[in-house]
Amino acid sequence: MKKEAQVAILAKLISINSVNGNEAQVADFIKSLFQPYGKRVQIDRVPFAPGRDNLVVTIGEGDRTLGFCGHEDVVATDNPDQWTSDPFVATIRNGRLYGRGASDMKSGLAAMLVMMLEMLATDTIPGRIRLFATIGEETGEYGAAQLTKAGYADDLAGLIIGEPTNGLSEVGYTAKGVIDYSVTAIGKQAHSSQPESGINAVDQLVDFASQVRPLMASFNQVNPILGKLTHVQSVFQGGQQVNSVPAKAVIKGNIRTIPEYPNQVIFDALNQLVDRLNQQPQHQLKLQFSYPEEAMPGSKDSALVKLIGKVHEELLASPVRPTGQTSASDGSEFLHAKGKFDIALIGPGNDSKHQTDEYVDLTAFYQASRFYQQLAQAFFA
Repeated sequence: MKKEAQVAILAKLISINSVNGNEAQVADFIKSLFQPYGKRVQIDRVPFAPGRDNLVVTIGEGDRTLGFCGHEDVVATDNPDQWTSDPFVATIRNGRLYGRGASDMKSGLAAMLVMMLEMLATDTIPGRIRLFATIGEETGEYGAAQLTKAGYADDLAGLIIGEPTNGLSEVGYTAKGVIDYSVTAIGKQAHSSQPESGINAVDQLVDFASQVRPLMASFNQVNPILGKLTHVQSVFQGGQQVNSVPAKAVIKGNIRTIPEYPNQVIFDALNQLVDRLNQQPQHQLKLQFSYPEEAMPGSKDSALVKLIGKVHEELLASPVRPTGQTSASDGSEFLHAKGKFDIALIGPGNDSKHQTDEYVDLTAFYQASRFYQQLAQAFFA
């Protein structure tokens, strides 16, 4: 496929505003690319909610299935006026293609599409290859969770996720998990001149905030690749006006877990803290978790990571660096599939993900589709 055609696929993906939703239009476009190949392609559309569709595309035949995964959604552009160009119009400057999702991870998804389309066009499919185009990765990996529960990943022999890994120079084989939590405090409103007539919801959360920090710090084991468990109290909302005792307040936090501390250990610790606080007078706290993901264990010596290293050396004449990922990915959900298979993260994106003027180096993008093709050929060899 000519470079212009490859860029056109990426540009079209970027033009679809799939910020935390609207992924159905991405699914429509991907489906249109494969429809000309008729029965040579199996296309499964898996709706999650109105306007939000996963797509599973399978080509080739064989006893083993190699999976590729790219998510359809992107994060919001909080200040589009600060962008040098329209975030939803792919713009090329100095060898870079700019646009929301260019790095995370529509360039990886586009490279996988190019790989499969070229294999179909040249009749060089080495085995059964399955693409997962998922919804909702940026807000909880619930597209991957839905596909996993439906059994689409049960027969995989390996899975490549096209998350940005510094322009293909790194391969992620392990990743931190994530726990988002919120604690809501319910009090009683009163005039600030008579605080004894009310119950201060903010005071309750101050108690929680002051105790949760040392609690999370006590989980101090260090993973040799991923480092420590991290905890950030990121949102605090409470009260309505300065001369009233606040009747409601909310605090939210984000925890990045490591394999040494399964999520259930953290759940138990936070629940015990809230239960203990609620035993105090005038405390009414409610704890909720949203879209928790387990840490993804792995080994740099796995067969898939070693194969990636071999192909990388052959194609790009440079070693690839095995590394851990501090952010979660769809891999945390695909871990729950019935089969046992290795997962690796490698894609053309870079550290401009989620930033203003997000971009991908076009050289890395072109290399990615070639790399994925050669990796698939070697996997089935």
